[in-house]
Amino acid sequence: MDYLLQLAASPTAWVALATLVVMEIVLGIDNLIFISILTNKLPLHNRQRARRIGIGMALILRLGLLSTIAFIVQLTAPVIEILGHAFSWKDMILIAGGLFLLWKATTEIHHSMDPAPEDPKTATSTVTLGFAAAIGQILMLDMVFSIDSIITAVGMTEHLPIMVIAVVVSVLVMLLAADPLAKFINDNPTVVMLALGFLIMIGMTLIAEGFGAHVPKGYVYAAMAFSASIEVLNMMSRRARQKRLATEA
Repeated sequence: MDYLLQLAASPTAWVALATLVVMEIVLGIDNLIFISILTNKLPLHNRQRARRIGIGMALILRLGLLSTIAFIVQLTAPVIEILGHAFSWKDMILIAGGLFLLWKATTEIHHSMDPAPEDPKTATSTVTLGFAAAIGQILMLDMVFSIDSIITAVGMTEHLPIMVIAVVVSVLVMLLAADPLAKFINDNPTVVMLALGFLIMIGMTLIAEGFGAHVPKGYVYAAMAFSASIEVLNMMSRRARQKRLATEA
């Protein structure tokens, strides 16, 4: 109790908390984009439930990993060496997650460009399998993003209560933003392709990080923000054109 009171009275702790909350929210954007795109492939009545399950599992994973900080720190220790380059468990997890994101985003782009007709005879089994597959894929990426998130938190502060609060706040923000973001992506087909492009870039970043090439997150998110702003301008231009045509008609 005294330890918590000392933390609450420390300005440094509050600054660390605010910084870590912002960092965790930013890191959660990647996870949220993936969850939004994946759940939009499900039937309408299953989407919100799948998003809540996915984000809930992200919270459970993060809190679970925080309870094993000593183990998490060990994940950064080299365990194997290939061609003179040492890889830790964290590196291998990031590489695997990056490859999965590349595969998933590329597959979704292919389906968007050349959608396969659905067979009515297998529609029911496809829906059931689709929901289970979506939850499984969300869980897999939750693990990758959670490890990255917790290692970042451990590197920024040594106080466990600060880490826990930052993680809970960031996941609550994800929960609040999930439905509006998913609806926005679903209502704007061109945004889907842009978001899939983001996932490819994030996947390449994870692979680069796994091979020891540090990519400043600021560059990645600046590129995402610039691309998103251009797409917003395109959307505004299309709507203005449609209004003008409707008025002339």
